[in-house]
Amino acid sequence: MEQRVSTLAALVQEHKPCVVLTGAGISTESGIPDFRSPTGIWAEYDPMEYATIEAFRRDPVKVWEFYALRFEALTWAEPNPGHLALAVLERRGFVQSLITQNIDGLHDRAGSQDVVEVHGSIRTARCLECGERVPLEQVVSALRDAPAPPCPSCGSILKPDVVMFGELLPVEPIDRAFELAHRAGLLLVVGSSLEVHPVAALPEEAVAAGAKLAIVNRGPTPVDHLASTRIEAGAGETLTAMLRVLG
Repeated sequence: MEQRVSTLAALVQEHKPCVVLTGAGISTESGIPDFRSPTGIWAEYDPMEYATIEAFRRDPVKVWEFYALRFEALTWAEPNPGHLALAVLERRGFVQSLITQNIDGLHDRAGSQDVVEVHGSIRTARCLECGERVPLEQVVSALRDAPAPPCPSCGSILKPDVVMFGELLPVEPIDRAFELAHRAGLLLVVGSSLEVHPVAALPEEAVAAGAKLAIVNRGPTPVDHLASTRIEAGAGETLTAMLRVLG
C-alpha cells in the first residue's frame, strides 16, 4: 500500500494539476449507500420503478418515497477524509477540476471549488411545469407535511434535480467533463466502478489523448488495464496518505 501511494503521489506531482473523477465509492465513507454493489440501493429498489423519468411521470409520489430516504440521509451526512483531501489538493494546486457522478453535494461542502456535477444534484428540486427551482432545505420541510413536495409557484409536484434514467445529461457539465479529460495530464478516478455511460468513457478518452490514468477503487473497473497505477483501497485512507507524501 505504501509503495502504491508513493507511486500515485509521484504521478500527481509530475502531472499537476490533474483532473479527478469521483463516484459513489467516495461517499459510502460518509454513510451514503452506493447503487450497484450487492448491498447497494438497487439491490433493494428496482431502478425501473424508482429512478426513471417515466416512473416519475407515472407515480411521482412513489418516486419521492424513495428520494425522501436519500434526503434524510443527507441531512446528517458529512464530507469524509476523501472529500476533504481532494479539496486540500485543489487548494495546493495538485487538482485542477473535479468531475463527479455523485449528487450529494459533499465535494462542495468539503471546500472543492471547481466541481462538475454531471448527474445533477440533490441540493435542489425543480418543477417540470413552470421551471421553478427549490433548495434542499425547503424540500425537506415540505416532505414533513406531504408525501411529495409541491411547487410553491404552480402546485405541481417537484422533481429531484438529478438525472434519471431516460433523461439526457445536462449538456454543459458533460461537455466540460469531456473537455477536461481531453486536456488532462493525469485523470485520477476515485470510488467509481466506471459502469455508467457516458461518464465511464472519460478514462479511455483521456488516455487516447495522451493522459496517464490512476484508479483508487474497491473493486475492478473495465479500464484497469489502462491505468499506470491502481490502488484497491478506500478513498479516505488513500488520499490522506498521498497528502502526507506530497507534504
